[in-house]
Amino acid sequence: MNPQSRSLAVALFSEIFTVDQLARNRLTKAMPKGMEISHFSVLNHLARVGEERTPAQLAQAFHLTRGAMTNTLAKLEWAGHVHIRPDWNDARRKFVSISPSGRAARDAAIAAVAPLVAEVVEEIGADRIRLILPVLRQLRERLGAESPGSE
Repeated sequence: MNPQSRSLAVALFSEIFTVDQLARNRLTKAMPKGMEISHFSVLNHLARVGEERTPAQLAQAFHLTRGAMTNTLAKLEWAGHVHIRPDWNDARRKFVSISPSGRAARDAAIAAVAPLVAEVVEEIGADRIRLILPVLRQLRERLGAESPGSE
């Protein structure tokens, strides 16, 4: 890698990391009381797919360890936001689904953060956002293909 490409890569990732940190801070403050971004992410995923998932499938989807996902799921189950049931065919496996309470919590989180996100998009401009989305998507896909557990 030539020095110019290296410098560009460092600048790109520096911006991405800073944007991630700032976005997480703002979104965390806007989330309903007790809701964490990790909780919202899992609830949003379950609501979107509309089917049960195993903890292992969820861990893989979020590029997390099974232990980290188990911790998040335990908190969501305690709050009543997910149902975790055994696999009737394989006692070693469990299935996770979003509960009505979880859907309500997800909807409340979306309602809380949507104005924040819309404001940023409006300030930057929808056309400029549309231009960067394909690049960000390609970057995510490229990095996701290299991460452990994505096989």
